[in-house]
Amino acid sequence: MRIAAVILAAGEGRRMGGPKALLSVGGETFLARAARLLSDAGAAPVIAVLGHDAERVRSEARLPADTIVALNPGYRVGMLSSVLRGLDAAEAQGAEAVLLHPVDHPLVAPATLTRVLQALRDGARIVVPSHAGRRGHPGGFSAACWPALRAAPADSGARAVLAAHPDWILHVTGDPGCIAGIDTPDDFSRLIAPVRDRESL
Repeated sequence: MRIAAVILAAGEGRRMGGPKALLSVGGETFLARAARLLSDAGAAPVIAVLGHDAERVRSEARLPADTIVALNPGYRVGMLSSVLRGLDAAEAQGAEAVLLHPVDHPLVAPATLTRVLQALRDGARIVVPSHAGRRGHPGGFSAACWPALRAAPADSGARAVLAAHPDWILHVTGDPGCIAGIDTPDDFSRLIAPVRDRESL
């Protein structure tokens, strides 16, 4: 089964003060780290959807050479516009399912990625990792769900599909990183600095 990974990295990162794709942890940018982890877990191809300051992000992110870059000039419409751009790119590559992964979740564990991928290969329509009672990332969506994603309201996107089709969802065990979004400098200090300290020992 060909499962593409779509990294959603088109936003402005206004609360962070710049593109979150270019923040770094462990010597990698968030975007490069996501691409590497998703590829190592078995997703192929890996597609990075860029929008705001796309050329700078592309040149500075140090992406793996085989990462496909898809541009979303309409990123200000909302995240669903990037999801749809990623779906188009994945479909063009012959994918039968996708993982949708926001770039601001760089700490997801490889084991979580493996569980989501395996559940899709086993026939699940939608796979969501969960930790501590909260839904996390990346979400897995088989091609059977793509029409519903494409028809979703722009302001709610994939959340609307999950709400409308709870019977499609398989929950798998996630890790703390799957729910650890980095939206503000405070988030970065709280979640990323300890990782940097451990990796520097």
